[in-house]
Amino acid sequence: MKYNDVIIGFGKGGKTIAGALGNAGRKVVLIEKSDKMYGGTCINVGCIPTKSLINSAKKAVLGCTDGKSAYQDAVARKTQLVGKLRKKNYQKLDTNPNVSVVNGTASFISPHEVEVVTENGRMVIEGERFFINTGASPFIPPIKGVEGNPYVYVSETLMDVTELPERLVIIGGGYIGVEFASIYANFGTKVTIIQDGAVFLPREDAEIADEVKKSLEKRGVRVLTETKVQEVTEESDHAAVHIETKEGEEVLSAKAVLIATGRRPNTKGLNLEAAGVQVNERGGIITDNTRTTTAPHIFAMGDVVGGLQFTYISLDDYRIVASKVLGDGSYTLDKRGAVPYSVFLNPPFSRVGMSEKEALAAGYKVKIAKLPVAAIPKAQVLEQPEGILKAVIDADTRKILGAHLFCEESHELINLVKLAMDAGLEYTVLKNMIFTHPTMGEALNDLFNL
Repeated sequence: MKYNDVIIGFGKGGKTIAGALGNAGRKVVLIEKSDKMYGGTCINVGCIPTKSLINSAKKAVLGCTDGKSAYQDAVARKTQLVGKLRKKNYQKLDTNPNVSVVNGTASFISPHEVEVVTENGRMVIEGERFFINTGASPFIPPIKGVEGNPYVYVSETLMDVTELPERLVIIGGGYIGVEFASIYANFGTKVTIIQDGAVFLPREDAEIADEVKKSLEKRGVRVLTETKVQEVTEESDHAAVHIETKEGEEVLSAKAVLIATGRRPNTKGLNLEAAGVQVNERGGIITDNTRTTTAPHIFAMGDVVGGLQFTYISLDDYRIVASKVLGDGSYTLDKRGAVPYSVFLNPPFSRVGMSEKEALAAGYKVKIAKLPVAAIPKAQVLEQPEGILKAVIDADTRKILGAHLFCEESHELINLVKLAMDAGLEYTVLKNMIFTHPTMGEALNDLFNL
């Protein structure tokens, strides 16, 4: 079978470029190995289901409802939502007369051919151009007793457990780990986070990381740093997590153990060598600033290239690729600007740009702006006075170098800061901007009131 364009992976970048190419009159095929992954990681096992659970957990806390029954309802609601969005994503492409969707596992057999294994057999698909958007999968460290243990989960599988675990041990203190810790603690689970490093959230500003840790501990989460997991054993009705802490050895009992030690690009099995596509030491596909791989007719987007793993990065990768194959090529990776991100704790933490430490290391003369969330009127109205806002400013140019917002609705506020940074505006623009009242946004008036 011959096509103009072949897309491998139904993620944000893949589905969007498929639609755009189909609308441009190209004959397109999109290959996705699972009909449970239409729409990609975000919709099915990432952003959407976790945020649904976060929202339900927050309501459970505010309503003081029974955690177990609230959790069961939350899982059902999450599953229904994901199914609806998955169906809509499939229908959007299925109704495009120039786009065909094939379920199967693809691997290259030559630079312009892939073999696709389906339930009904094998087929060879030939294409002029290829677009890889196969995402990433959880990395499972070689811990004794983890493989095959019925009490051990990754983020995707834990969200399908319908009975709230009384005790949850999370191996990994990164963003996925702390987000799940917040979710399950809000439902009433006793949560322990295990991190082998000495510093909690080492990529973040130390002051902000300390506030996040205090917030988690306030909700009953135990955070263990400098701790090694030696083994996970299966007992009669629980898992036993054998750890070595600074104080000595300990055994933790858990109804569920979450492995949250990062994600790796899904390149295994693609046989990229046959296509002339190279990967880096972590398995991510190497691309240039147009997301073109080492094969000039093959492009890669999203988590599969490594780096930041967010659905909006996959979407922006689509913009870069579309600019090259459908536009004038003017939008490239080096024009992306600042990339914000949020960790949906309670309250959420959001960041864009540099930390104070990073800015000083880069040679900037900086001014630091800080504001306790308790000083924000809307935070008091919401009964969410916890947290701190912090911004890093170039003292010479008065431009914003970075912002760290640990407060209610920070995931919305951070986009305003990004806009100011990308536009090259001085911090005084946000200082003097007129906001409606009372809102969390007007906190930027006070934060930047230097």
